Amino acid sequence: MKLKERMDTACINTQKAKFMSKVVVTGAAGFIGSFLSEELIAQGHEVVGVDAFIPYYPREIKEKNLTALKESDAFTFHEIDLREAELEPVIDGADTVFHLAAMAGLMLSWDNFDLYNSCNLNATQRLAAAAKNVKLPQLIVGSTSSAYGKQATAAETEKTEPFSPYGVTKLASENIARAYEANFDVPVTVLRYFSVYGPRQRPDMAYNILINMLLTGEGTFNLYGDGEQSRSNTFVKDAVAGTILAYTNRDKALGETFNLGGGEIISLNEVITYLEELTGNKLNIERHDPRPGDQKHTAANVDKIKRVLGYNPGMGVKEGLAQQVEWQKSLL
Repeated sequence: MKLKERMDTACINTQKAKFMSKVVVTGAAGFIGSFLSEELIAQGHEVVGVDAFIPYYPREIKEKNLTALKESDAFTFHEIDLREAELEPVIDGADTVFHLAAMAGLMLSWDNFDLYNSCNLNATQRLAAAAKNVKLPQLIVGSTSSAYGKQATAAETEKTEPFSPYGVTKLASENIARAYEANFDVPVTVLRYFSVYGPRQRPDMAYNILINMLLTGEGTFNLYGDGEQSRSNTFVKDAVAGTILAYTNRDKALGETFNLGGGEIISLNEVITYLEELTGNKLNIERHDPRPGDQKHTAANVDKIKRVLGYNPGMGVKEGLAQQVEWQKSLL
């Protein structure tokens, strides 16, 4: 059954019975957040979505991500800024808050640190304080492999040495949530995402840029470094599945930090080759020195999330990239 059909069926069923639970998704108009919200509704939950549409990329892209959600009776949306709004009324009565709202991207964080600090750290602090006040049963904090630093290949217990202002603010957001956990018993679970890709991927991300250039034949791809930098690629629906496991297995997830990544590691050079094969076109490449803050290698050690929560990523990179190519082709 297709996701839209599952959402429709869930809405019909919940007219006859109560929702399984009420949950809040911050960043609901974003890449992962929109897919997460759709899947939660498909599983029978009521979802309250929150997004501020901070202009990191065009608002119309995020609005489009919400199209199916806004047709569902199980979805309520609030356009609010976590840094300013009164948050208790939004999250009161929720069973879990999935906190995915953040200012993403490495390079801009060097030039606009105040924006990253306010969106990633201050917003999380205000949300954690609201969670304390309403006695929220669980706060799931979306974090990143950038918390580890230049080489993100470690287990969750290894040292965190962020290599960019973005990584610093995301690790700080983990730590502020943990401070509220330690002092005020706010129940926290942290998920560190590794290189998520697939349909709806942000337009500033490398795979989106590569695919768009190959499909249109326009532009030159700026490749920073030798192309041998590798990533532990995570298909968006695998990321969503792992995120929901942290909720449905809450008794095992509270107080824990989990790496959330895919099972296949490939270099940027390999990705370019795959995409050229998928599109039948050749990429124009201009090579540059590595950029400050870029990670050289990420390899998600997912032993813990597999063992504790039963996570099992199922999408291979070639198949996942093929789905992203088809999605981006449909937009042209």
